Amino acid sequence: MAKFNNSIKTIMVTLIGMLLLSTSNVNACTGIKLTADDKSIVYGRTMEWGAFDLRSRLTIIPQGYKFVGLTPDGYTGKKWTAKYGVVGLDMLEQPILADGMNEKGLTAGLFYHSGFAKYSEYDSAKADITITATDVVHFILTQFASVDEAREGMSKVRVVPVIDETLGKPVQAHFMVNDSQGKSIVIEFFDGEMKIFENPLGIITNSPTFDWHMTNLRTYVNLSAVAIPSKKIEDLNFAALGAGSGMIGLPGDFTPPSRFVRATAFSQTARHTQSSDETIYELFRILDNFNIGVGSAEGSDVSHGDKNKLRSATLWTTAWDMKNTTLYYHTQHNRRVRKIDLTKINFSTIGKSIIHISLDQKKEQDIKEITLGK
Repeated sequence: MAKFNNSIKTIMVTLIGMLLLSTSNVNACTGIKLTADDKSIVYGRTMEWGAFDLRSRLTIIPQGYKFVGLTPDGYTGKKWTAKYGVVGLDMLEQPILADGMNEKGLTAGLFYHSGFAKYSEYDSAKADITITATDVVHFILTQFASVDEAREGMSKVRVVPVIDETLGKPVQAHFMVNDSQGKSIVIEFFDGEMKIFENPLGIITNSPTFDWHMTNLRTYVNLSAVAIPSKKIEDLNFAALGAGSGMIGLPGDFTPPSRFVRATAFSQTARHTQSSDETIYELFRILDNFNIGVGSAEGSDVSHGDKNKLRSATLWTTAWDMKNTTLYYHTQHNRRVRKIDLTKINFSTIGKSIIHISLDQKKEQDIKEITLGK
């Protein structure tokens, strides 16, 4: 019997190890939307990628910039011209927006959907309405001012798979879109068809499907911000050991289902904030719970001692004030919050080319010394 148990234990350890190795480079992003008491909306997300630095840059897209959708035949897809100016964060120093907002306060984010996203098969006869997954964010943000417009616009294009040279396979993604009026949707692709889900909680992570995550929340209906009351057994009184007993059972790992539950719990129990300024602070506080260290849950193939490589699997964190069209962000190298005010950018006169700005002027933490005498 002991030998049998040892064999089972060995098999389980091997399986768990294989699972960890197979998922060590999986994107583990978390997106959250919060609403202030004055009804202003903020949205933010983390960007995790433990395999290598995505070399993200700030990207400014002017009005009038001309796009062509990517297809398996190259840039032969749908053509469109930017109606709205956009600020976003790109990936791999390519025209791929992972996250962004336009001058109308519409936000969109690309989130990895490994193993589940399956796009339409490419049909060259329909190239004029074809784009790929890495076109979706800048297509939505340059063309539409609201969630309803984005929903309608996406129904008129075909999203097809195109192999990304860096990854060696098509980018599998789903998308969260939010507007300044409080509407939020998730766009996913199954068996060649697009599905759009209402997102009343304003939460997104990764696989499996969004409707599965919403169903899974029913498992955690017992969670509460209120502490569990003490209980008397015989002549003994039993009380919780400390604060937080109402959240007993909250999953603590970094899998997408667990992060979805935690993001819901934290956002639904967030303190009331009067305006978007304080809500941005609250959003950053919540998103700090989802930071992943290199080697702790992903990215174990990265050397910890080489500062030229990753300092964190969480590469950057954004927070978008959709009422005041302002971006706030910090990075793996510098947690000082930086800001870009879209109202101060004249998207019609900044030129005809896309502008790129480094996220970090220096890849080091900005520290202010306050020692007496300094």
